Amino acid sequence: MGDSRLGESRPGESRLARVLPRFLRPRRASVAVPIERRMPRHLGMGLAFGFFGLVAVAGFVSGGGYAEISARYGTPADMAARALGFGLDKVTITGLVQLRSAEILKAAGIDQRNSLPFLSVVDVRDRLSTVPLIGAVSVRKIYPRELLITLTEREPSALWQRNGEIAVIAADGTVIDQMRDGRFANLPLVVGDEANLRTKEYLALIEAAGPLKDRIRAGTLVSGRRWTLKLDGIDVRLPETGAREAVARLVKLEAESRLLEKDIIAVDLRLPDRVVVRLTEEGAAARLEAQKKSKKPKGTET
Repeated sequence: MGDSRLGESRPGESRLARVLPRFLRPRRASVAVPIERRMPRHLGMGLAFGFFGLVAVAGFVSGGGYAEISARYGTPADMAARALGFGLDKVTITGLVQLRSAEILKAAGIDQRNSLPFLSVVDVRDRLSTVPLIGAVSVRKIYPRELLITLTEREPSALWQRNGEIAVIAADGTVIDQMRDGRFANLPLVVGDEANLRTKEYLALIEAAGPLKDRIRAGTLVSGRRWTLKLDGIDVRLPETGAREAVARLVKLEAESRLLEKDIIAVDLRLPDRVVVRLTEEGAAARLEAQKKSKKPKGTET
C-alpha cells in the first residue's frame, strides 16, 4: 500500500526518531528553490522606480522647491488637515489691554498656513511667554477650527529713561518693553540709573505735589541719592531726606508768591531754612537793570 503505517520505520530514520511523536521528530531538509523563483514578480522594476522617485524627491528638497511650497502653503501635513476641514480659521484672544491682536498673532507665529491638529499649543505658549508685556498665558484648541488664547498683561506703571532709551516698567521696576509708540506716553517718567527701582518713591512725590502734580514732567534720580523734578522747564532740586516736605514747601510758595511763574530755571529746596532760585538770562538781566535804576547817584540829596 502507498500509505505507511503508524510506527512503521522509514529508511534512514534513527531509533529515537521512531519512538518520538511525529510533531517532535526532526524535519527533513527542504529542497533548494532557485532565488529567481522566490522573489516577487516585477520586484526589480519596483525598486528601480522607487530609486528614481527618491532621487526626484531629494532633488526637489535640495533645490528649494519644498521650502518654497512650505513657506507659502505650510507643511504637507497642514495642507492635508486643512483639506479635511481642520484649518485654523478663528483665533480668539482674551485679556488684551495694551497689546493688539496682530501683535499676539505675530509673536505666536500663527497665520493662515497653520492647521489645528498640527499646531503645538506648547510652542505657541512658550513664544508668547517671551513677550515682556505678557505676565501669564494659556492656549487651548477648540475643534474643528478655533484656537483660544487667554492672557494677562503686566500693568505698566511708569517710563524709565536711561542712556537715551525709554522703557516701559512695572511698579516694581521690572522692564516690560521698550517704548515703541505713543500708547504709554502719559505714564510718569523717571530718569537715571536705578531710577526704575525707586518708582514708587517718585510717584509718592507726585501725589504730594497736589495742585502741581499735572505740571511735573519727569523726575531725575541724581547719583542714586535724591530727586530733581522737572516742572514746565524748571528744575526743582529736592533734598536727599525730607523730599516730600520739600515738595509741600514748593506748593505753599507757589500758592503765596506764584514762584514758578517768574523768570526762573531752577529752584533749590535742599536747604531746610531757605530757597535758592536761579534766574533765566533774561530774568537775570532784568534784575540787574532794576538794581541799577534803584541805586542813587553820589551827591544826590533826598
